[in-house]
Amino acid sequence: MHEQGIGAWLAKRRLKSPDKLALVHGEGATVTYRQFADDTDRVAALLRRLGIGKGDAVAYLGENSPDFLRMMFGAARLGAVFVPINTRLAPPEVTHVLTDCGARVLIHDPEFGERVAAAIGTGPSPRVLVTGEGTADRPGLTRLLSTTATDPTATIAVSLDDPAAIIYTSGTTGRAKGAVLTHGNLTWVALNCMVDYDVVSTDVALMISPLFHVASLGMGALPVILKGATLVLEKGFEPGRALAQIERHGVTMLSGVPTTYQLMADHPNWATTDLSTLRKLTCGGSAVPTRILNAYEERGLSFSQGYGMTEASPGATSLPPAMTRAKQGSVGLPHFFTSVRIADEHGAPIGDDGIGEIQICGPNVFPGYHQLPEATAEAFTPDGWFRSGDLGYLDADGYLYISGRLKDMIISGGENIYPAEIEVLLGEIDGVTGVAVIGVPDPRWGEVPWAIMTVRGDATVDVTTVHQFLDGRVARYKVPKNVVIVDELPRTASGKVRKGDLRNRFAG
Repeated sequence: MHEQGIGAWLAKRRLKSPDKLALVHGEGATVTYRQFADDTDRVAALLRRLGIGKGDAVAYLGENSPDFLRMMFGAARLGAVFVPINTRLAPPEVTHVLTDCGARVLIHDPEFGERVAAAIGTGPSPRVLVTGEGTADRPGLTRLLSTTATDPTATIAVSLDDPAAIIYTSGTTGRAKGAVLTHGNLTWVALNCMVDYDVVSTDVALMISPLFHVASLGMGALPVILKGATLVLEKGFEPGRALAQIERHGVTMLSGVPTTYQLMADHPNWATTDLSTLRKLTCGGSAVPTRILNAYEERGLSFSQGYGMTEASPGATSLPPAMTRAKQGSVGLPHFFTSVRIADEHGAPIGDDGIGEIQICGPNVFPGYHQLPEATAEAFTPDGWFRSGDLGYLDADGYLYISGRLKDMIISGGENIYPAEIEVLLGEIDGVTGVAVIGVPDPRWGEVPWAIMTVRGDATVDVTTVHQFLDGRVARYKVPKNVVIVDELPRTASGKVRKGDLRNRFAG
């Protein structure tokens, strides 16, 4: 019986690098690969004892921790399907996830107890376990695992085509859809990252983004574990602590969004923190503004930028650090085992520099949405390419540039306006910390662009500032007709702006 799934990874790591440091968490607690594998064996035995088998859904609501990874790999050992839940979801949203995936077991951190009670009070009734020690009458996961015996001879046949996880999309319109990711999807995205980001066994990766988001899981944790490197797990992001952890643990790899990197560069400890071990910085969510590039290049650091989505597990392209300046604004070349093309509204391929829909193909692309055959069919072209819903173009060298979402495109007086083009420019204005351009109804032009911004506390940015900055840089019809300063832009867990929320607020 051959186990092909990710559940076999840790048993193999236990053989190849048993004493290698796998996880660091909390205030310096450590876990070796032998301990990691042993713990995962106990998780599999516990889940089996609870009646979990192949195809059953195991949900998890909690912050970054060893338990998150133990549960994922333990479920994988049984051929069960791991369902990480966004910790920002409200009880009705949690109810939807649990009901939709049919979760048999839900594991959660103690601080989410009230939310879980509210979620399952009106919906499903999975077996609920809490992480930690628990209480006298309700033992927690730590105590349960301490009394669980393993059976190393018990194996489940798992193929690369079997589902490994269901990741629920952010649900910017309607209810969130569950993207089914197979063991093959997660294996291939990890291999893509190992090749394109040069992950090595001596790497130390600081995980400051939540593992329930597929970018942190598929492109952060999994390639590091597959290679036998070390993960430093942080429950949340605080710029001063992140800087301290880089220096303390000799971190070599860091992933984040532009805001993450900006907050670190703005922190008082930025100039004095030893960043000499850092060699791989990856950034997603949106293009890295020049001011951030400058701040990091002054410290001898450069970025790998990229593009992807949940349905691609999530990586589609990456921009090598060496091309950051030469191809500024690009999200790079397709990952090693992934292909990208641009198509028009009829599905015909578009040549160099022509804007159309970005379509993706490769072994990291998901097979479909959970129990949504119509949505799955709509998501793919007849020849099997995933339709991203994003607009972009490929230059003559094959580098991808993002123009925006199909639904975000603004049509003003018959002219197409691609928000991403304007957002990149506005991000260069001194004091601007975040920007989103949306279309707002207009009686004369049909709709016109507005810029919704966040700014640094000591900065003054208004419509005059924006107009002066863009004058001569873009056509006049692309210049935002209004500028609104807000305290915070609504974002998904991956850092992408929820433009639907902004349209409802300002253009509804």
